[in-house]
Amino acid sequence: MNILPPKPRRKAIFALGLPIIAGMLSQNVLNVVDTAMVGTLGDVALAATGLGGFANFMAVSFIMGLSAGVQAIAARRLGENRHDVLAVALNAGLLFAFVWAVPWTWLLHWAAPAIFMFLIDDPAVAAEGVPYLQVRLMSALAVGINSAFRGYWNGINRPQLYMRTLIVGHMTNLFLNWVLIYGNLGAPAMGTYGAGLASAIATYVGALTYLFLGFRQARENGFLTIRPDRAMFRSLTKLTLPAGFAQFSLATGYTALMWIVAKTGTSSVAAANVLLNVTLITILPGIAFGLVAASMVGQTLGRKDPDDAAQWGWDVVRVAVIVLGLMGLPMVLVPDLILSGFLHDPATRALAVVPLQLVGGTIGIDAVGLVLLNALYGAGASRKVLIVGTAMQWGVGLPLSYLFGPILGWGLAWMWGAMMLYRGGQAIIFAIMWKKRGWANIAV
Repeated sequence: MNILPPKPRRKAIFALGLPIIAGMLSQNVLNVVDTAMVGTLGDVALAATGLGGFANFMAVSFIMGLSAGVQAIAARRLGENRHDVLAVALNAGLLFAFVWAVPWTWLLHWAAPAIFMFLIDDPAVAAEGVPYLQVRLMSALAVGINSAFRGYWNGINRPQLYMRTLIVGHMTNLFLNWVLIYGNLGAPAMGTYGAGLASAIATYVGALTYLFLGFRQARENGFLTIRPDRAMFRSLTKLTLPAGFAQFSLATGYTALMWIVAKTGTSSVAAANVLLNVTLITILPGIAFGLVAASMVGQTLGRKDPDDAAQWGWDVVRVAVIVLGLMGLPMVLVPDLILSGFLHDPATRALAVVPLQLVGGTIGIDAVGLVLLNALYGAGASRKVLIVGTAMQWGVGLPLSYLFGPILGWGLAWMWGAMMLYRGGQAIIFAIMWKKRGWANIAV
């Protein structure tokens, strides 16, 4: 029995998936490079940017749900062959982003010191982390714009535009990191604040690139020419709110994990920051395959073919498990070699070895959950995804991490193992949901 899908479906999966993977890998690589560049400043800087980065992720996570909503609607319209209104959901998403981001940014900028001091009581880490978080928060509007466009381009099978924009934004980030962190080309050496400023500017460069491409590529599909009606806003809200809350729950959960880890010491926070960034090298390609599944599911449901939609979900899972499983092998076999580029203190590096091996050994299981989570989004089942993801993370992963870490003192490896347990359980539940097909008749 061939473990891969038939050749025509493999070609379709890779044709859509490789540009998304390339874009996401560029994001991953530059995140890792960013971490490595900050890592030369020491454990305090790593801890500050780690906590600040996850606090920023938590702050903007809700608006990232726009991607799932816009993608589901655009893919469904493409399946219905309604090309003249493909971009109406994008128009609604951009308005949604603007209305949300402006007041939210200023509120959180004001609250940043209190947020950071809640996360860790190390004054040295907070002194570097608060300015980093504040400048990162200024890019919330750009994050909303980017999320809406990401959903649109992926939903209409044009991920190349998504990939190009990501590469532009991340190359900008890399260059500005070099200039602003270390003070090159006559700029002042800003350290961690420079890393945050570089990320914020690069996010807006990405947003401007998306808007330029929208005027060039999507005007004939209604981009900024057709005003969304109330029904469109209702559909987008119905899909976006659960997806946004799911993203918020995930981001808050990872921020809570960093808070739990912080109770075991600054070195553990530095190690956890590197672990999470390195882990994204394998996870985000899984999400990319999930975005392919979401598009294909939405389009086949638009053609009224739920059987084919179900098969697309399983076919993408088969590809993702193999690819991510292979990517996880270096984490299992040579973890110290991987970590040595980021953690320069041998004691801190030793904390991260076993957790990284756990991630590499279980990433194939996580691939199932990553693909089917996004496939369920593509079918419009955002509410069910929210319930499962929140229950598993907050009901299993985080309580066990707190028990194994601050209470029992078993260390970072046990805390990471608890998170792997929640991810595996979530994958099993999503697989059961996909098999039962309760999503097949959801209207979008």
